[in-house]
Amino acid sequence: MKWSSALFAASCGLVAAHGDLPIPRIVGGRKFLSDLKARHIPDLPRPQPFQHAHAGKRSKPEKRQSNTSGQCGKGYGSCAVGYCCSSEGWCGKGSDYCTSPDCQINYGPYCDGNRKPSGVDTSSVPRPKLGNVLIAGAGIYDCVNAGEIAITFDDGPYLYTNDLLDKFKSYGAKATFFITGNNIGKGMINDPSTPYPAIIKRMHAEGHQIASHTWSHENASALTNNQFTNQMIWNEIAFNSILGFFPTYMRPPYSICAKNCQNILSVLGYHAIYFDLDTQGYLMDDPKLIQTSKNIWDKAINAANVKTDSFLEIEHDIHYQTVYNLTDYMLASLFKHGYKSVTVGQCLGDPEANWYRAGPGGSSTSAPSPTAIPTSAPPTTIVPTPTTTRTPTPTATTPSAGSPITTDGQCGQANGATCEGASFGKCCSVSNTCVDSTLLCLAILGCQSDYGACL
Repeated sequence: MKWSSALFAASCGLVAAHGDLPIPRIVGGRKFLSDLKARHIPDLPRPQPFQHAHAGKRSKPEKRQSNTSGQCGKGYGSCAVGYCCSSEGWCGKGSDYCTSPDCQINYGPYCDGNRKPSGVDTSSVPRPKLGNVLIAGAGIYDCVNAGEIAITFDDGPYLYTNDLLDKFKSYGAKATFFITGNNIGKGMINDPSTPYPAIIKRMHAEGHQIASHTWSHENASALTNNQFTNQMIWNEIAFNSILGFFPTYMRPPYSICAKNCQNILSVLGYHAIYFDLDTQGYLMDDPKLIQTSKNIWDKAINAANVKTDSFLEIEHDIHYQTVYNLTDYMLASLFKHGYKSVTVGQCLGDPEANWYRAGPGGSSTSAPSPTAIPTSAPPTTIVPTPTTTRTPTPTATTPSAGSPITTDGQCGQANGATCEGASFGKCCSVSNTCVDSTLLCLAILGCQSDYGACL
């Protein structure tokens, strides 16, 4: 596994902040896939390490409208519409350039992380607090019920996930899947041409818990509030189009969720779930290395007391050795030591009715839209102010550059129209539609104050 210096620095900061808590896993897109051991799967989408045609050259910054093969990123600007900005900072098309989270979403309009899934918008769904489990905040690291182990899997579904479900079924065990919507070049989870909708339905039918790991596995601290809101809402849209509902549980990518991330999760009503046991299987994806993960597991389990202890454990179902080697070892050990295999919701004493919210419009697995959204400006470090009990007063601002009143309910910079004076609603939401919604009119959730009234 190759770590970028930026993500490595981020992980060091997190370790310092959390003391002896587990180091978060760091996973890239194309760079991760090139290391993945998947020799047994002939149709595995494995982008190979490549040398850019531009290597060794330096180019002057190009205008966004024409930059299809030049340098991009900070100091160079964005690529043309329909193009992606690779992690190395070059414009192009295809998995070498567009795979998230490596693709630079602030400079590549067609990065996977900038492509919205098809489906009914979920942002107006009411979000009352469900149950007594902590909402957002510093997050949850431990189970509360002794004698239980909640094994969790991040980043899927993927090529191995159906086989993983077979293993859990054979043991009568349960898991929680923190699902990412469009990462590592796998495609959108609600694309009916992929096996993912059926896999996700199977997870739910067999009693596993489904949770969110955001849309494209971006580092929340590197995103604007609008971008992170999209990362959550877009995954909801995909879940809802498959199941007719979406989760209330999530895990932040790289285990990083600063104050602005926490505030947005609070408004959206999410439980932020971390872990207290990490076998580091993502670093040991080789037959000669996976024993190290087994040793980490054994050290924790052998030192624990089933009458007083419990574990909230993290794995990743995108790794071959984790699925086909480590999983059997963990499940056999779990039952041998007298533990019960449960979901995260169960280990927190939360009834299953609280794990999900009903979505609008029912389920549908129509093909995802290929339309990319315009890229936003590079992220700022502004932290939103937490919501107070005072009722906010809507404030309208002058439309940007005298924007015309919308005639179809579409608004914002992307559409060049304002909601002011329109009959569709007073606020221009993060999804570029005019609405009348206390939730969607909140500035913290991306209400566009230049194109309507925000709270």
